[in-house]
Amino acid sequence: MSMTLEPAAALPPTEPISSAAPSAKLMWAILGIVLVADLLDLLDSTITTIAAPSIVADLGGGPSLVKWLGAAYALAMGTLLVVGGRLGDKYGQRRVFLIGMAGFTLASAACGLAPNPATIIVARILQGGFGAMLIPQGMAIMTKSFTRDMLGKAFGAFGPMLGLCSIGGPVLAGFIIDANIAGLGWRPVFLINIILGSVGLVAAIRLLPRVEADPTTRIDPTGSVLLGAAMFSLLYGLIQGSSDGWTVAPIALLGAAAIFFAGFCRRQSTATHPLIKPSLLANKGFTSGLIVGFAFFAALSGLIYVISLFLQTGLHYSPSHASLALLPLMVGLILAAGACMGLIAKLGRILVLVGLFLTLVGAGLLFAVVATVGLQATWWQLAGAIFMIGMGMGACIGTIFDIALGGVDPDEAGGASGSLSAVQQIAAGVGSAAVTSVYFSTLHVGQIHAMTVSLIVVIAITALCLVAFPLLPRVAAPQEH
Repeated sequence: MSMTLEPAAALPPTEPISSAAPSAKLMWAILGIVLVADLLDLLDSTITTIAAPSIVADLGGGPSLVKWLGAAYALAMGTLLVVGGRLGDKYGQRRVFLIGMAGFTLASAACGLAPNPATIIVARILQGGFGAMLIPQGMAIMTKSFTRDMLGKAFGAFGPMLGLCSIGGPVLAGFIIDANIAGLGWRPVFLINIILGSVGLVAAIRLLPRVEADPTTRIDPTGSVLLGAAMFSLLYGLIQGSSDGWTVAPIALLGAAAIFFAGFCRRQSTATHPLIKPSLLANKGFTSGLIVGFAFFAALSGLIYVISLFLQTGLHYSPSHASLALLPLMVGLILAAGACMGLIAKLGRILVLVGLFLTLVGAGLLFAVVATVGLQATWWQLAGAIFMIGMGMGACIGTIFDIALGGVDPDEAGGASGSLSAVQQIAAGVGSAAVTSVYFSTLHVGQIHAMTVSLIVVIAITALCLVAFPLLPRVAAPQEH
């Protein structure tokens, strides 16, 4: 599961932003279109958490397909997110938004009609790639065309709407699968995007304003290719090694990942317009936030996937039952995130510490329940631990990145924010593949053993995040960032 939450957005210094700001009615309509785009991304980054067992039961592919369903989307989104934003700057946000929306809709149709595992994996990669073109443009269009007052209202609407969608995505997926609409099973969870995407595309064509492009914007495709190759080699090596054994091929892929990543790091120091500025990487507070955020989101994304697998394959929950069983996590996440919005200015990085401890307590409680009650565990016995994990996630999502921006110069905050969002997506892909690899590689001993070992891995990674905590900036980025 992945949730792309932007760090604190910058409010523009003057009102209105443009000399010809749209009317209030049009601005609300534009906000609605942007929310539809974010809804598509959020739904498709979360639905495979519930849908994966049903998809594998229909198409085959076994554990490898389970790992790729989430990882392929997040990998493509993360590696191309910064490039997508710069494409919008160079060619115009409206044009790139329309291409992204159309491409995402077609890729969703390909997912829903996929006849085999290879097709759906390719379609998921395309979804993530077009999503990376789509998502950055909405915020840019609003920032450049909304009045200051309306922009504040728009940002205020994002949190509740995305929180609602984070709950609705998995629940909707579960009930759609169990409804078996027209005998299509899991396929409508993707095919529904044809309706949402088509409505959003038509509305965008009619209503999105034309924002002036900047043809001088430079894009570094070499850096993106190196990063993409590194992440693909890493995931492919992890998935193949955990599924088919650690032969020469997966070990070679992991070695290639290290080489490609070294090339990416080298490129950042030599490129004229790198994806991540070297000055940001030299910033101890920002780099620490980057590392903590990557580790935390990777661990938790993988854990949520594993919990869903355990509920459906271990406890034999139906998809709708499993989605409802995850509701405490979503509720805890939203409650904690809402509370932290008002506390971050006062408590700063202490909120990250609180979130890490809540996560450790929740994972420890879940470990205790699974280890003692096992496959006889009831929803009520699991709910408290799952709720606590959600609280930990809510205290850390967004907060880690706001804190990481605390030591960043205002003129670098935009690039830093984009880099953090991209890292969050990449972490979701790596985490879902890595933790599910641990789960499946130990499954031969039994469901309880696989789940407890996976929890130990997540607990260990979360505990390691505490080591880097003292390096984080003490306070969050000011609102001007």
